[in-house]
Amino acid sequence: MVGGTRTGASLALDLAVCSDCSSVPVVSTSAVPAERLESFPVRVPVPTRWADNDMYGHLNNAVYYQIFDTVINGWLADHVGTSPVEAPVRGVVAESSCRFLAEVGFPDPLVVGLRVERLGHSSVTYVLGMFRDRADPVLVALGRWVHVYVDTATRRSVSIPEQLREVLHKAVPENDTSAAT
Repeated sequence: MVGGTRTGASLALDLAVCSDCSSVPVVSTSAVPAERLESFPVRVPVPTRWADNDMYGHLNNAVYYQIFDTVINGWLADHVGTSPVEAPVRGVVAESSCRFLAEVGFPDPLVVGLRVERLGHSSVTYVLGMFRDRADPVLVALGRWVHVYVDTATRRSVSIPEQLREVLHKAVPENDTSAAT
């Protein structure tokens, strides 16, 4: 708080008041998501690198975002046939988040699951599950990513091109009719 006003950093925390501690704020702990790798139509293996580890011996927080960005854009480039750098329309990140659930680091092999949660007129919302790749994959992080599509020259939002929309539909879970709008 700054002068009685909540700052962006304090708003980002999900704070609750401990009933036994009068007015001491505590971070609330909601249940760990029960995501399984099978709930993601797209799955991409990702190796960890020695340089990804931070001084605490696990993946640096920023690396999770780099991996999510690479998985999304690499998958799109492979299936649309155009590099995002060369495309006349680009997805720019309007929102992103990551919920860290377990430590992971080099040399752990990972697999990132990707699915489309919402496909709008000019935006798409992805959910990404990062799993430690084993016989029984363990969810280590859950991400959310929103791309808004813009014209590369004008930087104004545009409709998602039909060729791209067709590819995005492949990442919508089979039984989910609510994702496409």
